[in-house]
Amino acid sequence: MQYTNKVTIVTGGSKGIGEGCVRVFADAGATVVFCARNESEGRALEAEINAKRPGATWFIKCDVSNTDEIKAMIDAVVAKYGRIDCLINNAGWHPPTRTIDQFSIQDFRDLLDLNLVSIFAACKYALPHLRQVQGNIINMSSLVGTIAQPYATTYVATKGAITAFTKALAIDEASADVRVNCVSPGNIFTPLWQAGIDASDDPVATRKHGDNAQLMGRMGTIEEAGKLCLFIAAEATFTTGVDHYLSGGAELSYGHKSRKGEMGPAW
Repeated sequence: MQYTNKVTIVTGGSKGIGEGCVRVFADAGATVVFCARNESEGRALEAEINAKRPGATWFIKCDVSNTDEIKAMIDAVVAKYGRIDCLINNAGWHPPTRTIDQFSIQDFRDLLDLNLVSIFAACKYALPHLRQVQGNIINMSSLVGTIAQPYATTYVATKGAITAFTKALAIDEASADVRVNCVSPGNIFTPLWQAGIDASDDPVATRKHGDNAQLMGRMGTIEEAGKLCLFIAAEATFTTGVDHYLSGGAELSYGHKSRKGEMGPAW
């Protein structure tokens, strides 16, 4: 798949799934602008990729929980390149597991700003430019936005909202020939997953549990996530308003679901 002469924005692009998107789109010939809060990680990735293909990437430091910074990033991209062809809204966070009793209302508001409001803002500011080139938007949701997850009410709520928002925006933008889709990963092996493994009492068992949640017996890779996004952007031209699972079959079949007798992670 090729995506040459296309300008792609990836939020949260310095590591994890965002990094996978940056690498895959750059390999496909796109000019990739990516943002993150961690400047040192972003600059390192930018330098690595540009050493292979000068000018392939441009890192912009941006905290997407600040909508003014999102607008400034979009404006900078248009000022430099004159267009936006694809927006990948990937930035977000999964808080540690807690019961609803342990989440404060402010916790929920903060996560809504980071995971959901940031996507609304990025779409709003990018769409005038995407409409000019019949571009596309890919929002990073999650499998748990559909099937849910224990002790993650705030995170699941934000991801379910991303999926619903994607479908609604796809309807509105169809008349402008702008496609809007989302990707719902299951377990993708990222630095966040590794941190959870390292922090567990039994790292080997934790990794095995993560792998075995999929029918395929392994977690996905960040490159596989990037390749799905590239397919949606470059090839899936009759696809809009679709939630694309990247789950290895994690949502299929029965499992040990009863949680009777459990009082939550802190009880």
